[in-house]
This record gives sequence, structure tokens and C-alpha cells, in this order.
Amino acid sequence: MTKKQLVPLGENVIVKPIEAETMTASGIVIPETANKEKPRKGEVLAVGPGKILDDGKREQMDVKIGDVVIFREYAPTEIKIDGDELYVLGVDSLLAVEK
Repeated sequence: MTKKQLVPLGENVIVKPIEAETMTASGIVIPETANKEKPRKGEVLAVGPGKILDDGKREQMDVKIGDVVIFREYAPTEIKIDGDELYVLGVDSLLAVEK
């Protein structure tokens, strides 16, 4: 069976969430049962073509495949594809690109 491929529309991106560290800076291990926040960081897997502007041209996207991005906490739409949890986000929900 082939894996499904998602192609985002407009100014949307597909992001694979990156889980938070399970160890603090001082070396304390955080157990799996601890209340964890949902990830707000992820790797961009696919990028839409961009928003269509009033003049009919497309706005250039600021992110590319492979970028690690930080996004708003309640912004993502969560989907599961072939057992993988992925997020669909509008580019306006992205806050920063990690360099």
C-alpha cells in the first residue's frame, strides 16, 4: 500500500510536530505520565503555493520543506495519515523559523 501524500492548498503548510524534551536542563527526566503540553514546534513537510493577491499573482511563502517552525498553541488542525499525527496550519499561524 502506498503512503498518502498531502498537498496543502493556498497559504497552508503541513507540519510534523516535534515532541518537547523529556529531560530538563538540570537532568531531571520527565515521566511519560506527566501532563505534557501539545507540541508548538514542528518540521515543515509540505508547503502550499501561496495566497493569491488582488493583482492575481501569488504571494511567496516564507517557509520551505525541512524548516523547523514555532506556531501558535491553538492554531493547528490535527490529522492522522497512515498512523502519523500531522498538523495543517495557515502561514499566519507560524511565529518563527528555527535556524
